[in-house]
Amino acid sequence: MTEAIEALKALAGGFATTFKHLFRKPITEEYPEYKRPLPERTRARIILTRDPDGKERCVACYLCSAVCPVSCISMQSAQKEDERRYATWFRINFARCIYCGLCEEACPTSAIQLTPNFETCEKDILKLVYEKEDLLVDHGGKDKEYCFYKYAGIVTDVGGKGEHIREDKPVNVKSNMP
Repeated sequence: MTEAIEALKALAGGFATTFKHLFRKPITEEYPEYKRPLPERTRARIILTRDPDGKERCVACYLCSAVCPVSCISMQSAQKEDERRYATWFRINFARCIYCGLCEEACPTSAIQLTPNFETCEKDILKLVYEKEDLLVDHGGKDKEYCFYKYAGIVTDVGGKGEHIREDKPVNVKSNMP
């Protein structure tokens, strides 16, 4: 008998909840017209940024592809005449990307940055494979004034040995001999 009473109480509670919500005004957000404000640190679409001088920041060090847990980043490195390294091609498969942000954290040049643009839905899955031309933007992103080669200590068009920021002059080994 008590089981029947408990079943009726549960049934009445369910009907009460339904009846309570029956007369409430529905909350509907019209998605394409209204976009909910995203948190400041939202991680979504990946971009490749440029130095303040307009050159590509990516030095094709492969750290981003090595740290990627789903292996969605691939590239090929090369070197220019001025000793600057660059990626001849750079590819990200957004169909596999989990937007974890590890590639952004691993990048020593601040070339890879994640933007809050999350709308990457496509019917054809091959359209979610982005090449370097699709990812490269004409600005520095979050770190507008940072230039890797000003700190790297590598001889390039930016500077020679001992001419970089926070770098000591080269030591003459022969003068240090006894």
